[in-house]
Amino acid sequence: MTLLVRDEEDIVEDHLVYHLNQGVDFVVATDNKSVDGTRDVLERFRRLGYVEVIDEPDDTYDQWRWVTRMARRAAIEHRADWVINSDADEFWWPKTGDLRSVLEAVPGRYGILAAPRVNLVPSLVLSSGVAPPWYERMALRETTSRNSLGAPLPPKVCHRGDPDVVVEQGNHELRVSALTLALGLHPIVIFHAPLRSWPQLENKMVKGGAAYARNRELPADVGDAWRSLHDLHARGGLREWYDAQVPDDRARQRGIEEGRLILDRRLAHFFATRVRREPPFRDPSPPVSVALDHSAVDDSPVEREGTEPRARSGAGASRRWLGRIRALRTRW
Repeated sequence: MTLLVRDEEDIVEDHLVYHLNQGVDFVVATDNKSVDGTRDVLERFRRLGYVEVIDEPDDTYDQWRWVTRMARRAAIEHRADWVINSDADEFWWPKTGDLRSVLEAVPGRYGILAAPRVNLVPSLVLSSGVAPPWYERMALRETTSRNSLGAPLPPKVCHRGDPDVVVEQGNHELRVSALTLALGLHPIVIFHAPLRSWPQLENKMVKGGAAYARNRELPADVGDAWRSLHDLHARGGLREWYDAQVPDDRARQRGIEEGRLILDRRLAHFFATRVRREPPFRDPSPPVSVALDHSAVDDSPVEREGTEPRARSGAGASRRWLGRIRALRTRW
């Protein structure tokens, strides 16, 4: 897995623990100028042998370059069979089994797998007292998800290890690859948690939007959602926009009744019942399947959002690596 982070202290440990418990072997992470506790978390996992950390000092949000660098390193240095390019607020949920078994089952003729995303609904965070973890507060998800501009939320892609791959900005497709997209095959859904609190959003939009503005290579329509929220903040309207995204109890109930929102406690159940609150330990034994409480968990199919990503052909041939990294599993 590759992971690009900046000031993700509130969620990066959960991201790592979750995916290492879902069959991910190793994480190549790039830290882009974090000033909170993000780097401390990455260092802890690095010392345990689960994470390689790359420091990226530039402030231009050249995401496609940085992710491409990590994806190629995963293929060449770590001999990855599959590479998942993820953000810290994305949780790749396999509909059956774990991520390893899902990806191993993909027919060999396919090298790119698209995963639809669904937004988890933000909730009020009280200024006093101890707030529940984000995965408890955000147990509602949308049935049809859109970005901040109202456009359908596009899927993300993962791909077989390829030393010549070029990942497009946003991780929505591959710019250069000889790999073939598996059209219509969606065994993974991504739970997306972009709005966890007002301070988190403000920090992300102020820094991320300014970084986009400094990037002179990307077209103006790339990152348009971030750019628009950055502009909104400059005009003093971002807090009002954020507050409008957080439904009160009445709006949440109405959304459930109308079918726009659905209670989905799969992530909360996973963290509450399966994961210890410290980094995982090495154990070669296979993971136990997640035992869901179907009385409290919605397991209905998730609608596919947006359109299929394009698989662009280009220079470089795909390469299948015969070696495999040692499986790093969590002991329960």
